[in-house]
Amino acid sequence: MFIHTCSYNHQYCHLASFIPLSRNPLRNRHWIKKNSPVSNYRPISNLSLIAKTIEHVVKSRLIDHLTSNSLLNSHQSAYCKHHSIKTALLYIHDHLVSAIGSQKVSCLCLLDLSAAFDTTDHNILITHLSSWFGIHGAVLRWFKSYLSSRWFRVKCETDLSSWHTSSCSVPQGSVLGPQLFVMYTTPLSTLISSCSVNHHLYAPLSFFLPSFRLTSTPS
Repeated sequence: MFIHTCSYNHQYCHLASFIPLSRNPLRNRHWIKKNSPVSNYRPISNLSLIAKTIEHVVKSRLIDHLTSNSLLNSHQSAYCKHHSIKTALLYIHDHLVSAIGSQKVSCLCLLDLSAAFDTTDHNILITHLSSWFGIHGAVLRWFKSYLSSRWFRVKCETDLSSWHTSSCSVPQGSVLGPQLFVMYTTPLSTLISSCSVNHHLYAPLSFFLPSFRLTSTPS
């Protein structure tokens, strides 16, 4: 496909400082409230320039591979060129209007995966890259190297924690992370489609849009 070396083992590429940012955008992003639950913050990776440069090159080639082989998920609006949350909302609006025009009743169900990026299983992701997206050989070994042996520490103002290893997740704040998460959830979209349920995805947020006709019961 596009990578001829099989490792991503430069010491600076596997190191990241996590900066906890509040999930509430109205708060000061770098201010940590005392006794505030950890779940209120997102671990954003502060990666090196070398790591981000490599990821930009890999992502460009990866998108070319997915596009040329028609492997992009048409039901996903997050992290896709010419797509945004607006296109997801337009899809939902169009489906609801079309259902009303066909005299159908629609139900909108929302599913939001909690800590989705942080709980991405590396083994499952590697399996999806191979079986769903045709990534094999040296390229697959590169992605294994990219995901494995990542070290992180938490930075809060001037304080730094000790180093820890990461056994799961894709780095938030990275270049490749969002695209890898989209590829991680693609089989879910295929499964939903196989059940003939209209749906649309925006990263970890899923919209389910079942529509049906009400049948009158005999009096």
